[in-house]
Amino acid sequence: MGTPAKGVLLTGPPGIGKTTLVMRVLESLRASKPNLKVQGFYTHGNYQLLMASGNHIGEIRQGTERVGFEVVTLDGRRESLASTSVSAGTARWPSVGKYKVDVASFEFLALPELEVREGTELFIIDEVGRMELFSSSFFPAVLEVLKTNIPILATIPIPKFGRDIPEVARLRNHPGAEVYTLNSSNRDNIREQISTQLLNMLNIR
Repeated sequence: MGTPAKGVLLTGPPGIGKTTLVMRVLESLRASKPNLKVQGFYTHGNYQLLMASGNHIGEIRQGTERVGFEVVTLDGRRESLASTSVSAGTARWPSVGKYKVDVASFEFLALPELEVREGTELFIIDEVGRMELFSSSFFPAVLEVLKTNIPILATIPIPKFGRDIPEVARLRNHPGAEVYTLNSSNRDNIREQISTQLLNMLNIR
């Protein structure tokens, strides 16, 4: 690339472990820099037990089903991102597959985390995907972060049927971005490489 990398983008199929890797990389960075000042958020699925009754012993676990997603800040605050529950209040929310996206709750929690504060050394954005991009304010906030000299660790979805979301393509092609594609063979071994790269970015700021 013509310019030094200032951010790491993780991509890969759903469920491959992008969020897990983000959190493990953050753990490694904090081990090396205990006072590291980080802003951002991550997303994860909400699951409920699928139960079946039929005897006097009571209900038994039959498995789990994902019923939504949460957005979580790095200090543990959380809000709904999307849900399979449909009610009068959610009927007009935008949809991704079977999920209704709670744009207002996402913006309430995530947008302040993208406002640059004094002393911030790293941004984590998990993820820049279709649900998050229903917020018209989200991607402009991401672009404002990119204008700073603060390193970024972010996740993006893989192109679907060969077509990228325009905003995701813009990130993927950013001259300061280094893109890693996760798969089942490299996801457990790539943490050290990404952690080292981010540490180098942090140390030259």
